[in-house]
Amino acid sequence: MAKNLVIVESPTKAKTIGRILGADFNVVSSMGHLIDLPQKKMGVDLENNFKADYVVIPGRKKLLAQIKKDAKAAETVYVATDPDREGEAIGWQIKERILKGKTILRVSFHEITPHAVGEAFKSAREFDLNMIEAQVGRRVLDRIVGYLLSPLLWKKLARGLSAGRVQSVALKIIIDRERLIQQFSSQEYWEIGLELFKQQVAGESNFCAKLDKIDGNKAEIKNQASADSIIAELKDKEFKVVDISKTPKRRFAPAPFITSTMQQEAFNKLRFNASKTMIVAQQLYEGIDIGGANPLGLITYMRTDSPRVAPEAIIEVREHILRNFGGDSLPEKPNTFKVKKSAQEAHEAIRPSYVSRSPESLKDFLTDEQYKLYQLIYNRFVASQMKPAEFLATSVDIACGKFEFSATGSRLVFEGFMAVYNKPDQEDDNEEEKEKSANVIPPLEIGEVLGLNKIIPSQHFTKPPARFSDSSLIKALEEEGIGRPSTYAPIIYTLILRDYVRRIKGYLFPTELGFKVCDMLNEYFPKIMDIKFTAALEEELDEIEEGKLTKEKVLNDFYQPFKASLDFAQGNIQKEVVFSDQVCDKCGKPLIFKWGRRGKFLSCSGFPECKNSKSITSGVKCPAENCNGELIERRSARGFFYGCSNFPKCTYTSRVLPQDKE
Repeated sequence: MAKNLVIVESPTKAKTIGRILGADFNVVSSMGHLIDLPQKKMGVDLENNFKADYVVIPGRKKLLAQIKKDAKAAETVYVATDPDREGEAIGWQIKERILKGKTILRVSFHEITPHAVGEAFKSAREFDLNMIEAQVGRRVLDRIVGYLLSPLLWKKLARGLSAGRVQSVALKIIIDRERLIQQFSSQEYWEIGLELFKQQVAGESNFCAKLDKIDGNKAEIKNQASADSIIAELKDKEFKVVDISKTPKRRFAPAPFITSTMQQEAFNKLRFNASKTMIVAQQLYEGIDIGGANPLGLITYMRTDSPRVAPEAIIEVREHILRNFGGDSLPEKPNTFKVKKSAQEAHEAIRPSYVSRSPESLKDFLTDEQYKLYQLIYNRFVASQMKPAEFLATSVDIACGKFEFSATGSRLVFEGFMAVYNKPDQEDDNEEEKEKSANVIPPLEIGEVLGLNKIIPSQHFTKPPARFSDSSLIKALEEEGIGRPSTYAPIIYTLILRDYVRRIKGYLFPTELGFKVCDMLNEYFPKIMDIKFTAALEEELDEIEEGKLTKEKVLNDFYQPFKASLDFAQGNIQKEVVFSDQVCDKCGKPLIFKWGRRGKFLSCSGFPECKNSKSITSGVKCPAENCNGELIERRSARGFFYGCSNFPKCTYTSRVLPQDKE
């Protein structure tokens, strides 16, 4: 019988840690939460200082009983759940259900390697009660909001809808952007470019310049007639260099990843959504079998908001840079990065556990998705400790009568960190930088007359703000102080699950239902939907962990004004009824629009006396042969699709309407 019991969350993590610790330890998995607030009632006593009623999750009682049995036989019990508030709370709830009088210690580590695990067990500690208080406070606060707001949505719109303290603000951010897009009026404008060349030197490459000023004022060309008029004036004219400036510029190495930046880059470079990124990162953290005696945890913990790096990892990566890129690429002192006020500095950045384990050396043991994300994390970390990239930026002013043109170019002088990350031949998100790098300006002198190859007029239209992607929404949430590393992916997942938002070609489109939910919450609960208020509340929850506030004070300060808004809404909110132009084919009463678990549908206004309902068709005929049905939007566990109205007689389905196919 093993002398010690170790409790972790997942079977994969249990397997990795079990092989590291050896036969004296029995490592078991809790399979995530074993204890939580009840599913079918609020579980928070609003009249008794917000006391939380935690219960064993249905279906987990046998697992908890087995852990109790294992604990009884063990000399010491170690709780090695994740090193964050959630992990601390999961472990604490289990501890409270295990035999009293048993020695139960907390161990936490940010990477699953023999060294890190060994050190963590040497410094096993008591549970951090402030961290637990912060997590319980957050959980209770979210339960109060969700449990009391959601029934109001049912009353006004439809059963099954939900509201959340953070998810509703995220929805508002998406809706506000969509309204800007809807209100946007595109304006036409023109640009005039030149393709020039140096006349005195044969074989010099051409370069481009753009019209910048007319008579000393910024050039504004609003239509083709104006552009044609300018082109006519430029023909057969002289283009002379009037000014040249050369400026050395540096681009500093990026910080190693934190959760938000990893999710953003994984979307931008790999097209992974936030949930997928976190799933793959968890696999890399918990352990990958690479053919040796033990699975290896390949990256540090993936839920973090701190760019801090352990000193031993800094030493290792600097030795790697010196060995592989030479002393010219290694800064004299390690690079350091600014830490946000709200960051948990005990955490580390997301980095490879072993710099010696290059992506290429592990490629045969990783799935394609694991390899791509590991490579991104690995390269970012190595680059973070390298010297800046150095450029020589050249700017040339060219005159032609009253017209002033400018040409800008940028030449890489020293690669620095770009030898590893954001190489010139890799995809670069900055279109302006790409344009400058591509514009090679030959050696020029002031007063030199240039040759003209061609004039290049181009028509453009102003563009509305872009819709949010997972990446840009996470960036916006982080900048506003909304949510924390563990919540970004679940927020987006929940908005999509509730059909408030749909992800189409990587971008988030709010639905009609999303608009209605957002508008209702804006009307009756402006505080809940206020971004600054939500951000301030996040900071107060952080201050509970720091011991500066009690969860009771934070909850009470929130609940009293919230209760007043709730009472007003309950007394004034009315069910929204939207009539269609159709009548019920059973009783003749008008059909009304409703929302259900599968989306929007038509229902008899005589409900519940008449329970007739029908789907809303797209108006597009079913393409199946000899079928006179129409396609209807339906919902499954895998998302939305279009099926025939004659189902089950016709089983045609499609992810897009036929006319939407590209």
